Amino acid sequence: MERYAFGVDVGGTTIKLGLFSEDGTLLEKWEIPTRRAQGGAMLLPDIAESLTGAAARHGLAREAICGVGLGVPGAVTAGRHVAPCVNLDGWGGDVGAALEQRCGLRVSVVNDANAAALGEMWRGGGAGRRDLVFLTLGTGVGGGVIVDGRLLGGVHGCGGELGHIKVHAHEPEPCGCGKRGCLEQYASATGLVRTARALLETTARPSALREIPLDAKAVFDCARAGDALALEAVARLADTLGQALAAVSCVCDPEIFVLGGGVSAAGDILLQAVEAAFRRYAFPPAEGTRFALARLGNEAGIYGCAKLALDAAE
Repeated sequence: MERYAFGVDVGGTTIKLGLFSEDGTLLEKWEIPTRRAQGGAMLLPDIAESLTGAAARHGLAREAICGVGLGVPGAVTAGRHVAPCVNLDGWGGDVGAALEQRCGLRVSVVNDANAAALGEMWRGGGAGRRDLVFLTLGTGVGGGVIVDGRLLGGVHGCGGELGHIKVHAHEPEPCGCGKRGCLEQYASATGLVRTARALLETTARPSALREIPLDAKAVFDCARAGDALALEAVARLADTLGQALAAVSCVCDPEIFVLGGGVSAAGDILLQAVEAAFRRYAFPPAEGTRFALARLGNEAGIYGCAKLALDAAE
């Protein structure tokens, strides 16, 4: 019997859902709004109703569906317990058991960045690899660590929280986590803009960045055009990220680093700079570690969630 799985990626605005066959073919994808009222009381009922409707549309018997992978924007402990999610107004708890009761399917729960890591390993930039580190570089920095095909979650659900590796001891500004000097403060889109703004304020050098609205895309575009100040901002991001990943490689020694998220849309100008910085700092046996850009974009989460559901059924 052909087997199927659902991948569900819960976001602050929308919930992405996908139905997959066991070979990784995405049969249908769709979205529903994230109804956050009353502490997210309608999130699980909405998901269950949507999954039931999809199974009916495709004529799938319950026994043909391996289960549901549920990605959430928060730490997952004790297998399926979700710590209160800040951007979902504190929604959380034993959501795996609660969703199982509503839809009658096995539910596996995973942090959303970890889900994206699984997706990229399965059908994305890390396809064919079993040991990889995935980073999502966006407004913040998230990630996932996969060792021998399995996610490294950790006792407290902190495995893969690469954005909160401390990289600068004397940073005066706090990170969103409350600490100071986190990688996220330098290697995110927000961090790149912060670095560029600081350079603009502390030097009189001419730069096209002085004439246009300042965001991460503008910095990368100007860097490609040869703007010296923009190039320095990108180099600082790359140096910090490369140094952090060199440290990560001494812990889990991945075969490949996969870079995703909005910042990764910069493409080769980012990838090549980070890879060069990594090689400067890496322990010599790890200098040949490969780098790649993510391929699945916003669909990485549902791919990874479906993969988790299929693996749990084995």
